Amino acid sequence: MKIAIDVRMMWSSGIGSYIRNIVPRVIDRLQGQHFYLLGKAGGMEQWQGFKRSNASWIGAESPIYTLSEQWEMAGRTPKDADVFWSPHYNFPLMWGKKLLVTVHDAFHLAQPEFTPGFHKRLYAKFMFRRLTRRADSILCVSQFTKGELLRLAGGNAGRMRVVHNGVDDFWFGMKKGEAPHPKPYLLFVGNVKPNKNLGRLLQAFDLLRGNIPHDLVIVGQKEGFLTGDREVLRQAESFGGRVQFTGLLEERQLRQYYAFADLLVFPSLYEGFGLPPLEAMACGTPVACSNAASLPEVCGDAALYFDPFQPKDMAEKISKVLSDDPLRRELIKKGSEKARSFSWDSAASQTAKVLEELSLPQP
Repeated sequence: MKIAIDVRMMWSSGIGSYIRNIVPRVIDRLQGQHFYLLGKAGGMEQWQGFKRSNASWIGAESPIYTLSEQWEMAGRTPKDADVFWSPHYNFPLMWGKKLLVTVHDAFHLAQPEFTPGFHKRLYAKFMFRRLTRRADSILCVSQFTKGELLRLAGGNAGRMRVVHNGVDDFWFGMKKGEAPHPKPYLLFVGNVKPNKNLGRLLQAFDLLRGNIPHDLVIVGQKEGFLTGDREVLRQAESFGGRVQFTGLLEERQLRQYYAFADLLVFPSLYEGFGLPPLEAMACGTPVACSNAASLPEVCGDAALYFDPFQPKDMAEKISKVLSDDPLRRELIKKGSEKARSFSWDSAASQTAKVLEELSLPQP
């Protein structure tokens, strides 16, 4: 069997983490198969984890969500490939053989008001409906995502498998270096997008800042998003330096920010999975997060939950974790156990099994 995989998004923050962690592990588990990796020219040299004797790299650099990606994927994928695995919903429409698609969330369908441009919303709606009917198998990263996909796009639940994301061993048992921020701080990790709910987080911080010494540190990309998000940036400027944006960080820097934080606050309104809470738990940091979407499924009893639409509730829960030492210790202990229950090795084994099943002849 020969398997083509679209890895163009390997350096993106969310899906990129998925690709970098799961694809090499799947390749290792299917030594008898050959893999074609379609991505940016020279990508295998940039990411040593993809160097395998049973994998070869094919240059493909078209932007995502474009017509050009459809032509490029069709033209660059070798004709002898038996299966195409798309790690995002933008699968190649002209692919005529076995198709595996990973769906991380249905955000573009569930909250279209946050997707700028009618053409982009139309493209997302069309692609989701096509994939639920065309894909031979669909991997959903959570039960929540599977339910959303069925609710919003329909399709056959029997072709959908829930395969949770994992937490790499890298995040556990780290040695602390020098504190990355000079004052105590609350931490948020994620891009400045509307579904991340940063506006209400800032409102909650405004209620708290007179009673705590902490700054609020926001890790993630803040450029290139919507007008509403720029309003969040303007709002942050009114805090007199107590709200700090770091921009994107490489993983070793990010791990230090997790480890020194007194609390990760994750107020997201919509997440298909939500890795930052688990990464924080692995680093020994307590988590307070939204009770929305997939987060209760992923975090279980290892986080303190708040209503993401109520800044006052958010502020109260943040204050409770900061002031209640027994609660902090309990969250840290449960968090470490919860994070260890999500494994990329397990996710890769389940994914490899699906690929093997797709290679079997149809009865």
